Amino acid sequence: MTSPAPVSTTALSHQPPRLGLTDRFLPVWIVAAMGVGLLLAAFLPAVGDALHAFSIGSVSVPIAIGLLVMMYPVLAKVRYSDTRAIAGDRRLLVSSLLLNWVLGPALMFALAWLFLPDLPEYRTGLIIVGLARCIAMVLIWNDLACGDREAAAFLVAVNSVFQVVAFGALGWFYLQVLPGWLGLPTTSADFSFWAITASVLVFLGIPLLAGYLSRRIGEARRGRTWYEATFLPRVGPFALYGLLFTIVMLFALQGRQVIDAPFDVARIALPMLLYFAVMFLLGFAVGKIAGLAYERSTTLAFTAAGNNFELAIAVAIGTFGATSGQALAGIVGPLIEVPALVALVYVALWLRPRLFPVGAAPTSTPALHRTTS
Repeated sequence: MTSPAPVSTTALSHQPPRLGLTDRFLPVWIVAAMGVGLLLAAFLPAVGDALHAFSIGSVSVPIAIGLLVMMYPVLAKVRYSDTRAIAGDRRLLVSSLLLNWVLGPALMFALAWLFLPDLPEYRTGLIIVGLARCIAMVLIWNDLACGDREAAAFLVAVNSVFQVVAFGALGWFYLQVLPGWLGLPTTSADFSFWAITASVLVFLGIPLLAGYLSRRIGEARRGRTWYEATFLPRVGPFALYGLLFTIVMLFALQGRQVIDAPFDVARIALPMLLYFAVMFLLGFAVGKIAGLAYERSTTLAFTAAGNNFELAIAVAIGTFGATSGQALAGIVGPLIEVPALVALVYVALWLRPRLFPVGAAPTSTPALHRTTS
């Protein structure tokens, strides 16, 4: 049996003595950002039109900028030298691969057919969302819940490789092969390899490279103490600013669909909510059963529950068109995922002292401004 890999000290069991205003009221700011985005969509539709126009392919440039700003501080905090030990944690790696690439797509397929048997376009869009494993915003949710940053960075890198290699094959299996075996209608879809690769390179590659270079250059020139005590607190708040900006842009860009088709959105949202909850709880349970500490169990849970909505939307639009039901299902994804996973952050923090009582100080309020301990 492989001996357990050491738990990273960057799991952040220490908190600053006093949380700032933005951290204490994080859910309020997120709900407010969602509200501002919906108001822009309802009363200033020109904003959404401008966001559509300012796009490269099917990706809105302002949203891409928001995601990059959001992810950079988190990836700048990662101690990349510690990720080597994580690669040897077979329990974490095997559990993550099974949850993400076996159970996750299968669960979304089952929920899509269970809840949307009469709506094939939405059903197909939902299945595509299930195939797009998270490589971006999961880093924020993991950080808020005091998960293991190094483990999260490692797992999203693994997911990115599998995404490029396996997405097309899994799409073929779940849209054509498996329905055919079960006597269900099949769907033809030709996924763009380059769209998948571009999504990985832009939404993970750029901030990952920037974060890695920041730590390497910063520590080489000024030392780790300066980097973690001075530099990281300066860039840390930009994770929250980027998150709130991204949420406003997402809801301004896609909120019109929510307003115009609320019942369709509700039907798509229900299986998604169940998916997020089930995958998160299963990930947490698997981590606990496998003997992982809270930090890595949390990372396992969030990397299993989150989805790469940027890729799902790009694939749905590129394959079926911007006005298709498949695209709407992809669009609903982040609108549901953001509040759902914010709620799961608090679930993780509530579970922490109850399931991991030894050395796990209770934490009730997440914060984005933490530095490494």
